[in-house]
Amino acid sequence: MSVQQKIATHVDAYRRSGDIGQLLDDLKSFASRLSPADAKAAAEPFRDMPEVVIPLYEHVTTVAPNDAQALVVLANSYWLAGRGPDVVSKLAMRAKEIDPANRGAWHLWAIAEPSLRKRVDRWYEVSRRCPADQLARAALADKATSLANDEEDPVALRLAIDTYEGLLAESTHTAQRLALEETLKTLRTWKL
Repeated sequence: MSVQQKIATHVDAYRRSGDIGQLLDDLKSFASRLSPADAKAAAEPFRDMPEVVIPLYEHVTTVAPNDAQALVVLANSYWLAGRGPDVVSKLAMRAKEIDPANRGAWHLWAIAEPSLRKRVDRWYEVSRRCPADQLARAALADKATSLANDEEDPVALRLAIDTYEGLLAESTHTAQRLALEETLKTLRTWKL
């Protein structure tokens, strides 16, 4: 039986029983016998199941603590499982330090900030470091819009408008352009 088949057996048992504790224990024990490469390969078919990815990638990051991408995968799985911003932020920061070019690390670092104002600052930092990253700039514009609305902050509103205008200038898709134009039309009417 292959490694992936063995993982599938544990997942099938979990789906029948619903016992997540048993799944985590089984996968933690199983992962301890795998190389990092084998654990990563075993997790791949289950990448949408944090309860499978977490014990496998906890093993990977223990054995290979300087694997930035593994830290990002683990942080993302923790985020999806609701583990909270502290642990996600710590893993993302470690991944950024190891590989400053890892966009996933930067995105998770920004997402994990609980304070809206600081989250805007983080997305600004990400978009400044990676100006071609439209997803980061869209997140920056969205969070700046929220900050402008929540705190009646005209600087945040200007940031949102400027960022959306930049995205509009680059947009080549009709539906995207229409959505950006509508958003900008609305934001330009706000009086703060």
